[in-house]
Amino acid sequence: MQSTVQDPDGALRCNWCSAAELFEYHDHEWGYPVDNDIRLFEKLCLESFQSGLSWRIILAKRANFRAAFSNFDFHIVAKYNDSDIKRLLQNEGIVRHRGKIEAVINNAKKARELAEQEGSLAAYFWQFEPDEKSLPEPQTASISEESIALSKALKKQGWKFVGPTTVYAFMQAMGLINDHSEGCVFREKIKQARNNFKRPGRV
Repeated sequence: MQSTVQDPDGALRCNWCSAAELFEYHDHEWGYPVDNDIRLFEKLCLESFQSGLSWRIILAKRANFRAAFSNFDFHIVAKYNDSDIKRLLQNEGIVRHRGKIEAVINNAKKARELAEQEGSLAAYFWQFEPDEKSLPEPQTASISEESIALSKALKKQGWKFVGPTTVYAFMQAMGLINDHSEGCVFREKIKQARNNFKRPGRV
């Protein structure tokens, strides 16, 4: 399967973003390293909502998700109660899956605990960054040893809907790996961004 596609602007991009509405996300977000705890938490939540669906659907609803979940500020979401769950289940702008909604609230509580323990979510997640030499060819894997390890670690702490495939997609998007296809015009840009990125350490 061809890993890149030539888009209307003439550039080669990863094959998965051949739809024009994905260009902005692919070009300016996907794969750039992130150390912001709110963005990291948001992405992990949205990846859990994507399970069984397409990212295209979730991305189209992302603004609605942000409005519904207090911009994914886990300090706020951790305080959600039954009335918030009822409110969210009535919100047609998001994916109304009770289990996933309850998982976000549960995970917000766990995120708050983890941030207090480790100094930040970023400091914890970036411990699982793999050695680039051990990575498979770009766009050829859906899990890795590191995503399995992070998934197990989070589940042990009580997180939900964080399977190894979900975690791998999270790692791809948040720049813990550079999984842009060989030939994609943004692979080198991500490489440079990762080279210039200061890995977060524990407080």
